[in-house]
Amino acid sequence: MSNITKKIFIVTVTYNAMPWIDRCLQSAGNHPVIVVDNASTDKTVAHIQSNYPKVTLLPQDKNIGFGQGNNVGISYALKHGAESIFLLNQDAYLVDDCLEVLVKKQQVNPQFGILSPIHLNGKGNVLDRNFGNYISFQKAPKLMSDLLIDKSGELYEVPFVNAAGWLLSRECIETVGGFDPIFFHYGEDDNYCQRVLYHGLKIGIVLDTFLRHDREDRVIKPIMKYSNAYYKQLERRYKLIYGDVNKKEFTIQKEINQLKKKLLRHYLKLQFSNASKTKTQLTLLKSLIEPIAVSRKKNIEPGEHYL
Repeated sequence: MSNITKKIFIVTVTYNAMPWIDRCLQSAGNHPVIVVDNASTDKTVAHIQSNYPKVTLLPQDKNIGFGQGNNVGISYALKHGAESIFLLNQDAYLVDDCLEVLVKKQQVNPQFGILSPIHLNGKGNVLDRNFGNYISFQKAPKLMSDLLIDKSGELYEVPFVNAAGWLLSRECIETVGGFDPIFFHYGEDDNYCQRVLYHGLKIGIVLDTFLRHDREDRVIKPIMKYSNAYYKQLERRYKLIYGDVNKKEFTIQKEINQLKKKLLRHYLKLQFSNASKTKTQLTLLKSLIEPIAVSRKKNIEPGEHYL
């Protein structure tokens, strides 16, 4: 391992990871790896213990979620001298010298707190199904223009890329902190990117680096309106919108007032079913006022929060 990458730790959070864990860990090469297992019910923990003795395994007593699982790994890595930390999904695999290239790129571009490789699908023959959204013309106009006129560079700034493969600098972690525990699963990487930008750091994609994100065979179930899953999704949306520290005003009360007016209209029109749904939404939003306010207050301050 070269000196330039000897203090780079890979952190992977696992939960029932047997379909992917071998390819994931084997792609890490000789880099130190920390696996935080979220109380898997399959053989993930035993398999890692038996086959990957060099991996630092931190099994949890319960599922603490993606963000907090990463926080455990990040904290461990920092205590053991990490200068940079690469977050690698359990279903993602590094390709060739991806990590070495990212580290060198970040060292000469320290304003980029997060660097990501290009995300391919599991087979490595096309882009990951969501990755194209992050490099669209609206979000990365220079990248798209340069590619079309065959004038592409190596590093491009974007407002967001998901955390399947993030290289985080120590400066970024010391300034932004870890993932906000207000999010359990989904939304935590969106929130983190909001905070990175707020604190004056950048997010970038390095074109000559790749990872494979092996998720294309999963079936996405539609969410029924007004189901428990629907309200969970709505809760994440509220947290992302009103927890965004880049927005100066905390405008949650405006939406609460609008919902109150909507609820009154339903009652006046004897629309009791609609009133019940609006009341549930209103109750949810009210319950988020304090935790979002606490989150915003902490996240606008620099520091190793949540670690």
